[in-house]
Amino acid sequence: MIRTGFQAAARLGHRRALPGGPRIPPGLSSTSAFGYSVDSRVSRFCLQKTELKDYALPNASWCPDMLSLYQEFLEKTKTDDWVKIPSFKSNKDHIRGLKLPFELAVTSADTEDTRLFTRGFQADGQGFEYVIFFHVSQKKAVCLFQPGPYLEGTPGFAHGGSLSTMVDETFSKIAYLVGEGLVTLSLNIRFKNLIPLGSLAVMNIDVEKIEDQKIHLCCVIQSRDQQTVYVKSSGVFLRLPLEEGLSP
Repeated sequence: MIRTGFQAAARLGHRRALPGGPRIPPGLSSTSAFGYSVDSRVSRFCLQKTELKDYALPNASWCPDMLSLYQEFLEKTKTDDWVKIPSFKSNKDHIRGLKLPFELAVTSADTEDTRLFTRGFQADGQGFEYVIFFHVSQKKAVCLFQPGPYLEGTPGFAHGGSLSTMVDETFSKIAYLVGEGLVTLSLNIRFKNLIPLGSLAVMNIDVEKIEDQKIHLCCVIQSRDQQTVYVKSSGVFLRLPLEEGLSP
């Protein structure tokens, strides 16, 4: 399934890059060649009134550092250009009213009972506890991440695969918001130090550039006091426009 999906994405990206197809100029632009501005994507992606459960809200498992920094950024959303990104059970819930390009479409039977990989744990605090804040005008983000006990690798510390997952998940959200990036093309991870389970790791994400159909991002994961760097990462995402229509 993964291979098929990437092949379809590659074919679609290849096709759209042919002469006469849409060409996105280099640099950061508030409006993509696909027709949606960053503001409109944020409004559509970050539903304010919904019956859906937002998993990016404080719960009893959050450590004091995570809670206090969450409150700091929540205050910034009132006066600055920061927005809190909700986290629903499935990405389908974020793009209601839109659908994937034809080559990536699946039947409703394939998706009726799906759940985002990072939201697959039954109890609070077991796995991925995180919340993303996005700065609209500067096109950067901060993700507060607390790895739970079910993400263990080295005894007492987060598994490297869980960190790669968090980088990919955060990159994917920001890539979509800044330029309709949908598919991961490459992800590079350099591990510097181990992250203790149950502690706060602060992820700082920047968009390096948008060129043609690719979005380049970078990330540094560090302790709150910035004295310990855990991970340095970069990634490239393929831009694919979502289409108007009823999503599953």
